[in-house]
Amino acid sequence: MNLHRLSELPSDLPPGSVARGYVTPELDVPLELPFIVVRGTEPGPKLLVTAGIHGAEYASIAAAVRVAQTEPQTLAGTLTVLPIVNQPAYRARSIYINPVDGKNLNRFFPGDASGSFAEQLAFWLTESAIKRADAYIDLHGGDLNESLTPFTIFIEGDERSRELAEVFGLELLVSSGPGGTTITAGYKNGVPSILAEAGGNGLWPEADVAALSGGITRVMQHLGMLEGQPAPKPTRELTQFAWLRSEHEGLWYPKAGAGEAVQAGQDLGCVRDPFGNSLQPVIAPLAGTVLFVVSSLAINPGDPLYGIGA
Repeated sequence: MNLHRLSELPSDLPPGSVARGYVTPELDVPLELPFIVVRGTEPGPKLLVTAGIHGAEYASIAAAVRVAQTEPQTLAGTLTVLPIVNQPAYRARSIYINPVDGKNLNRFFPGDASGSFAEQLAFWLTESAIKRADAYIDLHGGDLNESLTPFTIFIEGDERSRELAEVFGLELLVSSGPGGTTITAGYKNGVPSILAEAGGNGLWPEADVAALSGGITRVMQHLGMLEGQPAPKPTRELTQFAWLRSEHEGLWYPKAGAGEAVQAGQDLGCVRDPFGNSLQPVIAPLAGTVLFVVSSLAINPGDPLYGIGA
């Protein structure tokens, strides 16, 4: 297998061909990002799939690698896969942030060419890949220290993205306001974009990898890139989101698991000091579903504890 080393992603492959290799963005920090571009035998949409925006969300990376094996003879259009975008975080097994500038890459889109590493990488991805796509799927999951139930995020009010989220097939849909995420970059450039989450705790169980890779297959069928029509799946939209954080350094004892239904006022756990004394009782601010819970005993001030959707 010939691996290309390119300064930019290929955009002119002949029909029925595949290009694999490494692209080197023009950043202050040298970086080689693996890519796979599959050009189908028939014309069709251009779908971008990314993973590894957070480097230790492994089910997302495994699913992206699996989808990249799509045979060009079965495809109409072009599939571009970037399976490990945040290479420094991947190598360091770093949660949330990358070790180069200590920033969370998924808070700085659409980026800044003259900013720090995260801002430059976000800018490159927006300009070189997201803007050129007809549809965009960014794969995520629980980080090394998080247990998560699968869900899909889309920008509130963006009906084309909501349609993709429904087609993707995860039961829980989360509508979000524009922020600094990958799908915000898609939204601002008129590209239907969704962020799908499954897996966590540094694991990549088959059920979660299959949920993500299968969702991409369903979207490709919906877009006419693959034969067949995705069977409808029931979905439930969550429009409220509570993000609970620790106020202390200490030990974290959660009482509710990912996917569990909780009630407003419910005792969700406690942050304690090393002597067992309570520092911060954690109470559910609303009734809803636990989307993720931090599973690490060690906790720091500002660390997330729960995400609850309602």
